[in-house]
Amino acid sequence: MSERTIAAISTPSGEGGIAVIRISGSDAISIAEKSFRSFSGRALSSLSGYSALYGEIIDGDNVIDDAVALVFLEPKSFTGEDTVELSVHGGKLVARDTLRVVLANGANLALPGEFTKRAYLNGKLDLASAESIMEIISAKNETALRISRMAKEGKVSKKIEEIIADLLKLDASISVYSDYPDEEIEELDTPSFLSALEKTENSLSELLSSYDTGKIIRNGVETSIVGKPNVGKSTLMNLLCRADRSIVTSVAGTTRDVVESTVTLDDITLILSDTAGIHSTDDVVEKAGVERSINRLNSSALVLAVFDISRPIDDDDRELLKILGDNTIIILNKNDLKPQFDTSIFDGKQTVSISAKDNSGIENLYEIISSVVNKKKIDGDEAILISERQRNCANKAYSSIIEAKNALINGVTIDAVGVCIDDCLSALLELTGKRVTNEVTDEVFKRFCVGK
Repeated sequence: MSERTIAAISTPSGEGGIAVIRISGSDAISIAEKSFRSFSGRALSSLSGYSALYGEIIDGDNVIDDAVALVFLEPKSFTGEDTVELSVHGGKLVARDTLRVVLANGANLALPGEFTKRAYLNGKLDLASAESIMEIISAKNETALRISRMAKEGKVSKKIEEIIADLLKLDASISVYSDYPDEEIEELDTPSFLSALEKTENSLSELLSSYDTGKIIRNGVETSIVGKPNVGKSTLMNLLCRADRSIVTSVAGTTRDVVESTVTLDDITLILSDTAGIHSTDDVVEKAGVERSINRLNSSALVLAVFDISRPIDDDDRELLKILGDNTIIILNKNDLKPQFDTSIFDGKQTVSISAKDNSGIENLYEIISSVVNKKKIDGDEAILISERQRNCANKAYSSIIEAKNALINGVTIDAVGVCIDDCLSALLELTGKRVTNEVTDEVFKRFCVGK
């Protein structure tokens, strides 16, 4: 248990039903007793774990607010330490004043992620599970939430532990063979050993391949809506956002800069950018907008290219078509009007016909977006790496196992194979946090919010 007792507001800032001030550490209960007085007269120190008292927050003779004090005794708390949570009426001033009383009575203000870091240090969860907590908080859709929950419940850690167990068997075989060269020990079965290495290679490869898809689900897909002026880009933007995010007029070139918004379609989060119309122009301001649009197009993971089929195709349409990549969905807008050009120029590309004005064809657009984004379907119950740190560790482990396999195939000494396996084990132990530096843990927890 840490000698430093910490406290922080653990609920979002603003007005709400309640605000929770969390206190954790060896002096949590005594500090809470100085800050809280029960209406029954009973002391918090007399409570068993998972018990509560109703009373009030006090600052000397002044009463701050009514409160409920909930007591958790170590080790059966989130942090593994004695913990008290004071629930007061939701509001910035009440929560602030309660925290000030708690700090004045001996608590230290918690650092970002310090409660979760203590849970990790006290063995309540491993590092991979700890990282999932902020992913749960920031989940943008149901699949992202399910992935994060699975990580919190140890899905990733369990998969890594299985790989580690297999590697330890191989390591033990090498140690026995190397440490007792004079004993009559049967030589290592190279085909079986190679097969075991390939099993590990495949497991790590699956983990690594799921990372990019999982990242898209968690963070969203950078998506640009592009096209020449007045083809319906802003109308489509507003339709997808279900709000007036972009100005819509009959005047070409209304959008001069990039307008951004985030929307969720089923289980896909799109980070949308409505860009200025891409066309030839001598206007300095418009030209700057066009350049920004092209830059955004080139950096986006998904492009929705809008064409007005009620007008004949022109040079601006043809020039736009030249710079579109394979990550593009062609949207043939204004299908409520008589078509004026042959859509065969889009042969070989993913297309959908809609009318952004009257909302027709939008469901088809949703289905195509889903099929393009989810080229590799992901199971929310899979073990999925959820951070760049985890991916880096898994990548180091994968590289080491490839080296071990190549060393074995090329007839390098068995000790050299063992070194590669040890490197792989070190990377995996770092991933779960069983062998990790303070610098790494500090980096993990500093992105957490205060109070978590």
